[in-house]
Amino acid sequence: MKQFAGKALFLNRSDISTDEIIPAKYLEETSKQALKSYIFEDLRIDGFNPKLDVPGKHVIITRENFGCGSTEAKAIQALEANEFYAIVSVNFAKSFRESMFSSGLLPVEINKKEIEDMFRTFSEKDTDSIITINDDNTAKVKLISGSLSKSYIFKLGSQEKEFIEQNKWLGAQK
Repeated sequence: MKQFAGKALFLNRSDISTDEIIPAKYLEETSKQALKSYIFEDLRIDGFNPKLDVPGKHVIITRENFGCGSTEAKAIQALEANEFYAIVSVNFAKSFRESMFSSGLLPVEINKKEIEDMFRTFSEKDTDSIITINDDNTAKVKLISGSLSKSYIFKLGSQEKEFIEQNKWLGAQK
């Protein structure tokens, strides 16, 4: 079994673009670390403050179409610099999803009904997440807040299976 555990960051919006992940004015920065402090600077969600809400989080849980836009390489670098290892969403922009794999970030696609349940149940709480992939390729996201715990199953496609088998997932532990 491989698993990753970390605090969850809930971003309650669909269509978060690469320009909202890392603003275009910082695209000339040459290193990943130079991008770190600018992540989500232009993302507008009520009550969200990237300087306070991002540190210490390692899994993003969001709505639909995460990573739309054209600057996915720098957006991925900003996510890596901030030590995000997995993103849970209904779906991803296709090229962004492909770039995630090549960078060691795990894209987790879960149906809209279960994403709604995650937000309703956990978004207002201090939430830990555990993503596990068993040797039989069953996969789940488990969210924990105090004594409350829920698991959500997700499917591994052939690309995800290969990614995990080749130990490319940055945060995975055996």
